[in-house]
Amino acid sequence: MKIPFNRPYITGKETKYISQAVKFGQLSGDGFFTKKCNQWLVNKIGCQGALLTHSGTAALEMAAILADIRPGDEVIMPSFTFTSTANAFVLRGAIPVFIDIRPDTLNLDERQLKKAITKKTKAIVPVHYAGIGCEMETIMKIAKEYNLLVIEDAAHALSSMYNNKPLGSFGHFAIISFHETKNIHCGEGGALLINDKNYMERAEIIREKGTNRSKFFRGEVNKYSWVDIGSSFLPSEINAAFLWAQMTSEYLIRSSRLDIWEQYHAMFKEPEADRILRRPVIPRNCRHNAHMYYILVATHRKRALVLKHLRDKGYQAIFHYVPLHNSKAGLKFSRSVGKLSNTLDISKRIIRLPLWIGLRKKEIRKMADLALMTLEQ
Repeated sequence: MKIPFNRPYITGKETKYISQAVKFGQLSGDGFFTKKCNQWLVNKIGCQGALLTHSGTAALEMAAILADIRPGDEVIMPSFTFTSTANAFVLRGAIPVFIDIRPDTLNLDERQLKKAITKKTKAIVPVHYAGIGCEMETIMKIAKEYNLLVIEDAAHALSSMYNNKPLGSFGHFAIISFHETKNIHCGEGGALLINDKNYMERAEIIREKGTNRSKFFRGEVNKYSWVDIGSSFLPSEINAAFLWAQMTSEYLIRSSRLDIWEQYHAMFKEPEADRILRRPVIPRNCRHNAHMYYILVATHRKRALVLKHLRDKGYQAIFHYVPLHNSKAGLKFSRSVGKLSNTLDISKRIIRLPLWIGLRKKEIRKMADLALMTLEQ
């Protein structure tokens, strides 16, 4: 493939910090670099606490335990998301309740929330698609009215803002992903963000296999033991050291990605005016992080032709989520409210274009030209 969809960025400092971790002699979780990454997230997002995990999926599973999700509980979320968003709650015996997405931002449609709430509803999981914020003020207001927890799936959204406040700082909990496809990464990694300090102690216990080991290492107890349910959610210090190198370059990484995003956006401005395609919509009260660039084309057939044309020329553009609500597992474990017509429509027309540091302007121009050539036929 001439131009892959993603090429993980390396700052050049990763091996230096990994070597330091080896010299420090602690390679299991919660060492020097894990603590530095946790504090960086607290400072960056303004949350009460942050705990690195070995994946964004693990952070979601922690959040489901922390929210005391039990069999029969219902959790409202969009169908246009990754399987982990739903699976974390299905593992606790809960029922994902899918609602439609907005046609503009492709985020959970907050206007559909109230009709999905029942006596069994326990939580709402807004997904900040492409790093663009959901309407969090409305969502939090509804959650308060119905006494529901909010768990932000901010896997795409590190450094994105809504109403001048970082995404991940609104809900009771939030999750971040540091998978290699994300803006900053450690190959595989994630974090649970906690915005209510009353949950912090239990979160540490869940993350430490159900033990109060963290309190022991702080000298708060003279031995640690099994006190709750939990699992092994910690990343190794090798991953944390790698991630620290990325965190120290986060501004540079984001700025570089935004430059590429803006190049795409400018190239597709005129075609959007001519109604050949639609560009991403960024509300005025949102600041995004250039996690991805996508276009929406007129039909599923047009998308297939564009993807094939780009692929034949060596450019790996791809589609995105297959809606969860009509998948095999979705039909078995979940229910839907409404027809989810936007979800079904958009999932058939979206094209995601390569976006990684190192893409040259002439390659971006070539991809845009190839896509437009196909769409205009």
